[in-house]
Amino acid sequence: QVQLVESGGGLVQAGGSLRLSCQASGRTFSNYAMGWFRQAPGKQREAVSGISWSVGSTAYYTDSVKGRFTISRDNAKNTVYLQMNSLKPEDTAVYYCAARLWAWTVDAGRYDYWGQGTQVTVSS
Repeated sequence: QVQLVESGGGLVQAGGSLRLSCQASGRTFSNYAMGWFRQAPGKQREAVSGISWSVGSTAYYTDSVKGRFTISRDNAKNTVYLQMNSLKPEDTAVYYCAARLWAWTVDAGRYDYWGQGTQVTVSS
């Protein structure tokens, strides 16, 4: 079992920044790919960013966040981060982190473990 706990969400004005954190516990964190997903009211959950198990692996970003969001992981701290800059109202959603062994994927159904989510609200 892997337990995931997100933090760092909140209310921010458009153009502002937030850093989300996802603290993992339970299994060997370094073996797990980590993904950030978000779900806005009335919309499907979408993949925002992801990184595979290797610290040096290429990260993925959905087109709408490229150049604004940065994912990183600190295996020594069992934590993955999502730095979100230049936030827009359309980034408003509940953000979830998820974990699966080894390789990252955009398919939410292939993740084994999920956090409880953290709300991000961007006001215009």
